[in-house]
Amino acid sequence: MDILRVLSLGTTRKPSRAGASGSSAATLPSAGSRPNAQFFHDDVGGASHGIKRKRPDEVEDEPEDELSDLDFFAPKDEVKGASSKKADKAKTNHTQKPKSKPNRPKAQLLDEDECKQILRSHRLKFTLLSDGADRKAKVKKSKKKAKAVEEVKSTNKAKQLFPQPLRAFSELRSQHNVSTRLAENVEAQGYKEPTEVQMGSLPLMLDPAMALAHSSEDTISTGNVDFMAVAPTGSGKTISFLIPAINGVMKRRAGSKDRKHHSLEVIVLAPTRELANQILNEARKLTVGTGLKVVTMKKGMRLVTGEAQSTPSKSKEERTSKDSDDGDSASSESESESTSDDNEEDGDESAKPITKADILITTPMPLLNFLSKGKLSWSLPSVQSLILDEADVLLDQLFREQTTGIWSACTHSDLQLNFWSATMGSNIETIITDQLKAHATKRDIQPNPLIRLVVGLKDTAVPNITHKLIYTATEPGKLLAVRQLLHPASGADSGPPLRPPFLIFTQTIDRATALHDELKYDIPMEAGGSSRIAVLHSSLAESLRADIMRRFRLGEVWVLITTDVLARGVDFAGVNGVVNYDVPSSAAVYVHRAGRTGRAGREGGVAVTFYTKEDIPFVKSVANVIAMSEKQAGKTGEAADVQKWLLDALPNVKKEDKKKMKTQGGVAGRKTAKITSKSAWERRKENNKRDAIQMSKKRKAREADEGKGDESDWGGLDD
Repeated sequence: MDILRVLSLGTTRKPSRAGASGSSAATLPSAGSRPNAQFFHDDVGGASHGIKRKRPDEVEDEPEDELSDLDFFAPKDEVKGASSKKADKAKTNHTQKPKSKPNRPKAQLLDEDECKQILRSHRLKFTLLSDGADRKAKVKKSKKKAKAVEEVKSTNKAKQLFPQPLRAFSELRSQHNVSTRLAENVEAQGYKEPTEVQMGSLPLMLDPAMALAHSSEDTISTGNVDFMAVAPTGSGKTISFLIPAINGVMKRRAGSKDRKHHSLEVIVLAPTRELANQILNEARKLTVGTGLKVVTMKKGMRLVTGEAQSTPSKSKEERTSKDSDDGDSASSESESESTSDDNEEDGDESAKPITKADILITTPMPLLNFLSKGKLSWSLPSVQSLILDEADVLLDQLFREQTTGIWSACTHSDLQLNFWSATMGSNIETIITDQLKAHATKRDIQPNPLIRLVVGLKDTAVPNITHKLIYTATEPGKLLAVRQLLHPASGADSGPPLRPPFLIFTQTIDRATALHDELKYDIPMEAGGSSRIAVLHSSLAESLRADIMRRFRLGEVWVLITTDVLARGVDFAGVNGVVNYDVPSSAAVYVHRAGRTGRAGREGGVAVTFYTKEDIPFVKSVANVIAMSEKQAGKTGEAADVQKWLLDALPNVKKEDKKKMKTQGGVAGRKTAKITSKSAWERRKENNKRDAIQMSKKRKAREADEGKGDESDWGGLDD
């Protein structure tokens, strides 16, 4: 026996393949919910993460200082410095009790240092983008122009804020004065520990004055703030904006005698019907027993509006012609359906009853069609909160005119705006700030402060999934790679396996249909056969789409082939992976596609992207997103899925290529490329046979017509 070989085996045995598969199955997203849905919880107790460094003569006192910083419930009399004085001053202003009720529980505010520590440990960054003041950035020509420009930049520089965090959902009722019934509904849904976006946004939106009590700037002057949140997919953004919206309506109705009176106060805009229906379901769960009515915009629905203006607006045909140009994107797919439904409305709508609702959830086109009929433009004076979910899409070129039209129709002086998405470009932020100023100028009111929350690194994918870039060389190679995912080889060892259920994204409807035709017989009949694979896109009827979504959520469908209509916002708790059959048209699209798995902190999700030789010029943007996401997750060196040599080898994406990616999906010939397993010779043979049959039919029809013509020329014996 070779003793060296025995010693080199080590003391731990490698798990068998069955054991390995079992352990990986336990970490799949479909295995169950994760008790802690937070993505980040860094240790910031050291000096390098915000705690003041000690001088050499203060080293002996360092343990006591650290303990006082970490003990949130320690007496604040021992804390030295200006921050403690500021905290004491804020506490006297916001937590002072009447003498008759000294033991009444009240919000216990953390001082600014404690807020900084908690926010930084969860990678939450608040920025004051606009304080509501009208500052002009233009500088007159002078010899000291450079100095003047620097002064303007310094005055307009965004300021970082450190509001109070939400440490547990139980604080909603005790510290943030949320309605008892709403707090019970939140508890009934099983929410206990908030995610990062919920931790940062809920206190600021429920009570801005209390959340920013320790802020050194006089930020809150009007009592309301406009809010922008950029948070990872699956982090609970829907609950984050629904709870303050519902609580705001209930708070305003608290003193009303007629609580059954419904007045539209909240509008939630979403880019797709699937996302709007999902928000509707969540809102109805939170409004059980509150008396509030939540509806979604349907065909022929009428709402209570204000006075109409005689300003001419674009006709419905002009609006729809622009929106139906790109039928393959998620937004244009859903909106083209809404437009077709609106065109089928009956002419006499005045006889239909008016729908009374407190919260309206809709896509932009149906609501805009209702508000602008003929040459009149109706307003919504009772709306006090406008929420834009997936705001970067709603304010993109395709949706911008529709969204701003609804925005202009909300004429309330205390209108509050919320913008939510997992990706938010700088151009979208500029559009938002400009629109806020324009809306305030038009209404002759003071604009609200605009505060932005960024969770983690901006515009990156969730850190708890595995990313794969697979080179397939050609289009037929993609089909072979998909079949290898459906039937993995026993010796394959390329990272975590991709197991059903999973999503497959294609760039166009035709390619999704063709891929479904190729794969629907790949699953054996014993396992369910073709019923386990389905395709979903905007060309299907709404009832069929809803049925496919239901079957996929129940686990009856294992593989769902779709377009970008399901890339944003739709929550599938048990999706194990995502396959990008076609390279995403942008980095933002990749972030949203990959975010369909690994939701609510679930581990084990896999995002696979196929690319061919023609796709190489467009892969760099996706690879950069993967690299930044892995850096955020702490994967470096050999542990990273995208190595540095690959990033260096891939060419940079040019501006014209980015535009090409958006309009054509990357490769110019992709729309005509066939997804089929047949060879070119077989396809040519079938095409020739089909053409021969068509020519034969035309020849027979022509001969029949010629025969009829000869008979008609003969006039009979009478001639």
